[in-house]
Amino acid sequence: MRRVSVMVAAALLAAGCTSVAEGRAPEAAPGCDPDLVSGLGRWADAGFSGTVALTGGGVECKAAFGTADGTAPVTDDTVFAIGSVSKSFTAAAVLGLAHEGKLSLEDTAGSLLPGLSGPAAEATVEQLLLHTSGLEGEHGRDHEPLDRDEAVAAISGLASAFEPGSDFLYSNAGYSLLALIVDEVTGSYRDHMASEILVLQSEPFGGFWDGEPAAPGPRAVGQVDGAPSTANGDFAGPFWAMEGNGDLAMTAGELAAWTRALFEGDVIDDEAVQTLTDTTFDNGDGSAEIPGWVSVGPDLLGTPVITASGGGGDTGHNAVAAWLPEQGMSLAVASNGEEVTAGDLVDAIGPALAAGEPIPLPEGHAEVDPEELQAREGTYVLDSGGSYTVTATEDGLEAAATGADAVAAMFASADFTAEDVAAHEALVAALLAGETDAGREELEAVEGDIGAIEEVRPAGTVEEQGELRTYVELVTAEETVLGWYALDERGGIGGVWLGAEPPAFTLVPTGEGEYRRDLAGVGDGVRVAFDEDSMTVTGPAGSAAARR
Repeated sequence: MRRVSVMVAAALLAAGCTSVAEGRAPEAAPGCDPDLVSGLGRWADAGFSGTVALTGGGVECKAAFGTADGTAPVTDDTVFAIGSVSKSFTAAAVLGLAHEGKLSLEDTAGSLLPGLSGPAAEATVEQLLLHTSGLEGEHGRDHEPLDRDEAVAAISGLASAFEPGSDFLYSNAGYSLLALIVDEVTGSYRDHMASEILVLQSEPFGGFWDGEPAAPGPRAVGQVDGAPSTANGDFAGPFWAMEGNGDLAMTAGELAAWTRALFEGDVIDDEAVQTLTDTTFDNGDGSAEIPGWVSVGPDLLGTPVITASGGGGDTGHNAVAAWLPEQGMSLAVASNGEEVTAGDLVDAIGPALAAGEPIPLPEGHAEVDPEELQAREGTYVLDSGGSYTVTATEDGLEAAATGADAVAAMFASADFTAEDVAAHEALVAALLAGETDAGREELEAVEGDIGAIEEVRPAGTVEEQGELRTYVELVTAEETVLGWYALDERGGIGGVWLGAEPPAFTLVPTGEGEYRRDLAGVGDGVRVAFDEDSMTVTGPAGSAAARR
């Protein structure tokens, strides 16, 4: 995930003065509007686990919710991986070097990095900063060892999707290439980041999720596919699959403070900040790419907004950041849960805050007898063949869906349409049919792990951590492996997980045998009703009935 709703900054603006309905607040949230924190506490009840931090404009607020590792609570000091928000830091490093005359935005990557070849060598620094280089595909996978020479070779082998500078295509590889350029120009990418970028008022600030210098402080454990993440900062490297594009970590308070410091000229020179905001690619929708961020004009919200977001990786964390230049205020939200992510929270409450209205609260949990929950347990089969395995939890039910029909009935999204899902599934089918270079490489890698694939069966698409993930069953002579793929709009692999568990959906009781999912507020979401041995799922895709 890289984007957040443009409402994130409107939420920031209103946070200091908007009242909300009474709800549960954390034990301590110094500097925060009590009513706001009370409303956020209700979202914590609904599944948000993380920290919200605001700074500037007379507001200093940090509010923490949920558990960091299943037992210890999240606090102001809890460290989160910030994912693609790391690109904002990489961009600052590059612009700082440009201001010092050590490189130019017009320089080609090939002129700055010996050994680089292919289309990547012809891309300019500015095109890499704005994701307009045309580079498509990934140069490595998160938390798989990749050294510097291997990264240069992998990026050299990437194809170009269009004439550089003519279009937009989000590229993790492009930002790792920028980190390689920083490494070449300064002698060490990590040393330069630590000494020049991850510093506020001469004090070390944040750090890396994996390797040194590490972000100090207790770390949150994320959730991935319903289980605790195993990517908890102990990856030994080498790290070049993530350097520059998703490698940093810090507290939400530190992220808010750094965002404010960046745009106030305390990280890089004021002239470099001006270059940052002046270097743009118009998206044609009222927003524009700027290096490491998305800039939203005043026509959409009535005030300029600059935002960044990250997440969707194997740490199970999400982060969003925003800057309001006219108010001199910044916001950061970081989360480590799947039920209500940082992006979900912003999408749910942002529109109301933008309108100056009380933030909406999630539907409350109905009190349900644990025996009733246990009575719902079992496997419910659809006439079309899919099924739900329903188990009782402390607060409701969990339904694990097997089969494309079962998954489709549970789908609801504020950001993706049925057409988006169909297009994504078509891209995944083409990838696994070997119709593209990326697909042929992926098939070779997968078959090297599990054996020759005899059949690929679609298993449905879900939205997780701000991205579409299409599940597939990969059938070999020996086994059937469930996995999912997240692709960009041109079919490049943004994420993959083989050996996945079936997607599971949390169902919250609303009373009278009815349950609801999608607490982050997607229209009416998906509702599930039980009646003896029947289970009816009703959502945007229509209704589907299953029998136990």
